[in-house]
Amino acid sequence: MIKVGVTQKDARTDYRDVAVLLPAYNEEAAVSETVKAFLRALPGCTVVVCNNCSTDQTASAARAAGAQVIDENMPGKGNAVRRLFATVDANLYVMADADTTYDADAARGMIEKMQDEHLDMVTGVRVHSDKTAYRRGHVWGNLLFNKLFSRLFKSTTQDVFSGYRVLSGRFARSLPVQSTGFEIETEMTAVATILKLSVGEVPVNYYPRPAGSFSKLNTYKDGFKILLTYIRLIRHFYPKRFYGLISVLLAAVSVFLGLPVVFEYLETGLVPRFPTAILASSVGILSVFTLMSGLLLESIAKSRIEQRQLALLIKEK
Repeated sequence: MIKVGVTQKDARTDYRDVAVLLPAYNEEAAVSETVKAFLRALPGCTVVVCNNCSTDQTASAARAAGAQVIDENMPGKGNAVRRLFATVDANLYVMADADTTYDADAARGMIEKMQDEHLDMVTGVRVHSDKTAYRRGHVWGNLLFNKLFSRLFKSTTQDVFSGYRVLSGRFARSLPVQSTGFEIETEMTAVATILKLSVGEVPVNYYPRPAGSFSKLNTYKDGFKILLTYIRLIRHFYPKRFYGLISVLLAAVSVFLGLPVVFEYLETGLVPRFPTAILASSVGILSVFTLMSGLLLESIAKSRIEQRQLALLIKEK
């Protein structure tokens, strides 16, 4: 266990209780400058790099720059973040990428906002002036996913995929990280929204990667994983909505199959398409059972959310 800080100093002047967490996979070209930038921006902080299956000199470059390094042999950013939260004990966590794309100096303002407003998470909303900072199509993709997230989770977040965040110790240590890859940011934002935690956002500069550093994001594959994460979180925390939609679809199928049989019976008094009648009634029954399951799971989900909210309050004290 890496213990960070010994007192509750004001982070405006003393960052000894702040841990900067940098998951890194093959970031030899950028990790050194990233570590140095945060050490300059937050004097006294501890920078911890999680070397996530790198095949280059990421680990040695991070150590040479002044960071502590831990290893995670399960590939994926989510696995690296889970390992960092499990290993590093701090009062405040700054999470960023190890590729120099985020402005390290902005962390001071994010920390100040968290302290002044007593927040549990502050997200750095990416602002870019260089078109090369984003890969082709990512601007529109981010906008689409942000809109979808806002509709599904009733959130006002402007950048659900930002990897630049400041988290309180109680939130970070209680966060049940299930995601294994880049969908980790989505899970963080969703859990904070569902638990009704106090969160904030700060605009931060977003820069292109340096020469020799390459993005590990697979546009379509990771986009599909993020969609599945949306579905998983809705099913887990809002089962009435999830199973209710399935119930409505099943009911529609049942009506579509059953209405012709009913009309035919009213006209002739016969039911010649008996298998269709059985199928329609079976799908209708399945629709009712699905709805009842959703209602039952909804009460369990609400109880689970209340327990986690209570656990956060206990940790705060």
